[in-house]
Amino acid sequence: MKFIIIGLGNFGASLAMKLTMQGNEVVGVDQRMEKITALKEKITHCICLDATDEAAFYTLPLRNTDVVVVAIGEDEGANIMVTALCKEAGVKRLISRAVNRLHEKVLTALGISEIAHPEEESAERWSKKLCMTGLVDSFELNSNYSIVEAVVPDKYVGKSIQEIGFREKYELLVLTILKSKEQKTTFGKSMVTTILHGIPKPDTVLEQGDILAIYGYNDHIKSFL
Repeated sequence: MKFIIIGLGNFGASLAMKLTMQGNEVVGVDQRMEKITALKEKITHCICLDATDEAAFYTLPLRNTDVVVVAIGEDEGANIMVTALCKEAGVKRLISRAVNRLHEKVLTALGISEIAHPEEESAERWSKKLCMTGLVDSFELNSNYSIVEAVVPDKYVGKSIQEIGFREKYELLVLTILKSKEQKTTFGKSMVTTILHGIPKPDTVLEQGDILAIYGYNDHIKSFL
């Protein structure tokens, strides 16, 4: 996949390096030359420019990019301006960093549905989310092993744990299954709650929308998803 990461502070730089290590093409953008110099050997491409400058912004390879991440954290105004330019450019997928709740409200008002909170979510989690289809959340145990929550792939809906061969084929362990259930509140409104189903049995059949909690080697998880 091809990514543009705008803003190479701690979060942006870490995300750019992890995505590069996972075999993606990453363009890192920052107006500070020292950031570019520090990362030029660690990510695919580095570009030094002020992304708030509209003319400079449109020199970026936006059309050929799968995901743009606005990771600017030091300047909320710059973050909002660049996010607005990305929306105007119609990028395929846009993720923007929020510094605080008010900033998040502004981004939401701009129509941003994917918002990163680096204080709560690590670059490691985001790199997995961006590279693994259907990933809901992840917890890194070390550099090689993780526990992840992921939506069951469509091709496995209607099949049992044993049929899929989690251990035999993928060397993965299914810890539990989370299922969504619609319930009515006292006032008649619909509310979706998540029910934990404990340790699944080999004959447990997976249903559409099930979320699997899986433990295993990162490459095996990625292969399964």
